[in-house]
Amino acid sequence: MKQDIYIRIKAFDCSLLEKCIREFIDQLKQFNADLSGPIALPRKDSKFTVNRSPHVDKKSREQFEMRISKRLIIVHNPTSTMMKMLADLSFSAGVEVDLKVKEVNI
Repeated sequence: MKQDIYIRIKAFDCSLLEKCIREFIDQLKQFNADLSGPIALPRKDSKFTVNRSPHVDKKSREQFEMRISKRLIIVHNPTSTMMKMLADLSFSAGVEVDLKVKEVNI
């Protein structure tokens, strides 16, 4: 059995996300990692509408939008040093990282 690590990276700012992914891939390439990605996942858009004033003029509203960009990186056959490096990684504020280890049957 071999393992794959699925790394899902999310951020509000797309340029910050791309910068973090470049740094992340550069660190993994130092270990000669077998990578797939970054794979662009669908962006999640959320819109919020609120009243401008709570008491007067109910037709006057303001809209806000939140966009979350996501990328997926798959590391095939990670070594123990790669696993330790992945556990110790820290990213800048506004970037969220999810790690999942899956065993693959061949």
